[in-house]
Amino acid sequence: METALKAGLAALQLDIKYTDPLLKYVKLLEKWNKAYNLTAIRDSAQILSKHIFDSLSILPYIKGHQILDIGTGAGLPGLILAIVQPNLHCILLDSNAKKTRFLYQAVIALQLNNVEIVTSRVEEYTPSNLFSTITCRAYTSLVDFYQQASHFCEPTGKLLAMKGEYPQAEIEALQSLNVNVQSIALKVPQLDAKRHLIIIN
Repeated sequence: METALKAGLAALQLDIKYTDPLLKYVKLLEKWNKAYNLTAIRDSAQILSKHIFDSLSILPYIKGHQILDIGTGAGLPGLILAIVQPNLHCILLDSNAKKTRFLYQAVIALQLNNVEIVTSRVEEYTPSNLFSTITCRAYTSLVDFYQQASHFCEPTGKLLAMKGEYPQAEIEALQSLNVNVQSIALKVPQLDAKRHLIIIN
């Protein structure tokens, strides 16, 4: 797994010094998954491609340093981004206490000081500041994401929604909201599946 991880990091033009903390995250996820069912993916190779590399593929599109990851689950993509970008300040938001309990343990184990964890529904969340980038992955429809999260965003910030297949109907539904929408086809190392990043600002 270490060789595959280094190859993926190299393909994403990231420093292989992040191999150890990312491996530690994968092992922690596998351990907790047995009791908490954090992800349906059990195979280590698939965890690398579908979770780690998938999360890291959006790194070039992150704007600023204040990041909010909505519906973060097992910390995807927010925790993974925080591991490889210590200059980011990432708030991981999820209403599932089992998942945030795992996140607290991961932050301690990985000694991350640039991550905050919030156990809350997005509708009840009241942040103390606005964010330069707001992310979500397999969370909800684009319209719902925009309506729930846009008021947390700085005027020059952006929303990043990670999707699989190109979400034609969801993008069309956004047209009535008078927003700028951009779709980027992502290339994820070691993953033979379609991935798209939808940028809304």
